[in-house]
Amino acid sequence: MKIYTKSGDKGMTALVSGSRISKADLRLNCYGEMDELNSFLGFALSNQEMLKDSELQLLNKIQNELFVAGSLLATEADKREQLNLPQLDSSIVEELESAIDNFTEELPELKNFILPTGAELSTRFNLCRVVCRRVERSLVKLESTRPGEVPHEVNIFVNRLSDYFFVIGRWINFKMKTDELLWKGRE
Repeated sequence: MKIYTKSGDKGMTALVSGSRISKADLRLNCYGEMDELNSFLGFALSNQEMLKDSELQLLNKIQNELFVAGSLLATEADKREQLNLPQLDSSIVEELESAIDNFTEELPELKNFILPTGAELSTRFNLCRVVCRRVERSLVKLESTRPGEVPHEVNIFVNRLSDYFFVIGRWINFKMKTDELLWKGRE
């Protein structure tokens, strides 16, 4: 099988259902950004020296769930059930919240905005965080223009995921004894 099909040469692509849409469609933008987020997470995971097995397991699960979310977005809402697509693991949000809580217990209280700097692995997770926020904005835009097309659990997952990336970035800096740089505005 060849990797190229030439079927997208005129700016169209196929959804999971087989329907063809423009590559400029907002739906395609959403799951394309989800794929971009997954790639940034893969980039973060290529530098794992600070992460324990339990954290790596959750991060691998996140990557899989991003694929699931992308497949849901790549299918029209009215066709998802008949195509028997995988659904988001219902425990993922609770797992993210638990991890956030565990990291936060170790961290000093945050009283200021901080700049996204520090150890390389921390800054990689900050990149994941900002891409995740962009995904979230795109999902909200898609849902506002086409109600019912974004599964509610996808919105919750992505919102919690950006919080997770923020906290794990802070935790990595803390563990590596890298000071957080406070945003001071103009002095």
